Amino acid sequence: MQSPGRAVAWLTLCAALLLTGCAHTLTAKVTRFNQWPADAAGASYRFTSADPQRTLELQAYQGQVGAELQRLGLRLAAAGEPARFVVDVRADLSEQQRQRLVPVYSDQWVYVPPWRDAQGRLFGGHWVPDPMGARYAGDRTVTQTVQRSQLQLRISESGPGSGARRVFEATAVHEGSDDDLVAVVPYLVQGTFQDFPGANGQVRRLSFDLPGR
Repeated sequence: MQSPGRAVAWLTLCAALLLTGCAHTLTAKVTRFNQWPADAAGASYRFTSADPQRTLELQAYQGQVGAELQRLGLRLAAAGEPARFVVDVRADLSEQQRQRLVPVYSDQWVYVPPWRDAQGRLFGGHWVPDPMGARYAGDRTVTQTVQRSQLQLRISESGPGSGARRVFEATAVHEGSDDDLVAVVPYLVQGTFQDFPGANGQVRRLSFDLPGR
């Protein structure tokens, strides 16, 4: 029978794996709001200017978003052509310190007093491990660094003059440890466009299978 100490250690390991999305799974929380027009198919779009300090990186993310928009029937506006939709893509990686309580278990010993066997022989007392296994000794606070990968997508519809109205916005977040934003963004984009445009005010938690490592 597995001791309580080993069981807790196993559960703690599982919790750590779930927090990072497990070894071969990536989890994401996607929040979406929309007033998507029914006649959007065939319309043109353009992207807002990328951050000059991250131009090539953000252009790569724009390309991934553009592939999804084209799959939906939209087309990239030609140079100089007015676009019906303006698309703003942002992706960032940040670190946060999280604290949580972790149960602590300690090994216990019990004293076996002196005793005599059936032949009258005397055996001295001694200490042995508690057959009930480790015992709960309290909790301790553990500080953990969590990396937060976030994708923000905003789509506005051009109006008369300089007016525009927001028709779709989404935030996709993955929290884990030792993650590469460039590797995570494609899954955040995929989650953002899954069942597009989705219900207004919808929050979904998605899991994606990762290639074997």
